[in-house]
Amino acid sequence: MRMSEGVEWALHSCLNLTWVESGEAVTATRLAAFYGLPAAYLNKQLQALARAGILSSTSGPKGGFRLAREPERITLLDVVTAIEGPEEAFRCDEILRRGPGGKEGVDYRTTCLISRAMGAAELAWRQELAARTIADLKADVERGFPHTPQATRNRFANARS
Repeated sequence: MRMSEGVEWALHSCLNLTWVESGEAVTATRLAAFYGLPAAYLNKQLQALARAGILSSTSGPKGGFRLAREPERITLLDVVTAIEGPEEAFRCDEILRRGPGGKEGVDYRTTCLISRAMGAAELAWRQELAARTIADLKADVERGFPHTPQATRNRFANARS
């Protein structure tokens, strides 16, 4: 499975927004400039995060994006789901039904060993993402790179729009 680049961009944006001064918003243009990303495409990801209640957006001269919830209440799974959608990564098309010995009326999604193995793996993956928050990432970064919060604020302060 491959997630879109929008997941990485969204996670970094959420993390960077944890270091913005309380009450301040950051425009999509400034968030995009931080990593040299295309602003229009990043804005689509930010809008998806806003629709999911992860970010809030305001318009006007002091407008932009900010976290809508405390970082402790935003899981990595929340962000992935906001960007990628809630659909399962593995989709069992029940091809066993069309194979030798296949039968109508059998739910091969629950009886197929491949489908069950993939479902178990996806459940473990989702549980791991649900167990980690933006606050966890923030703490890890601050422990390993203590200059990052101030450097991030400085970079946003010096960025255009």
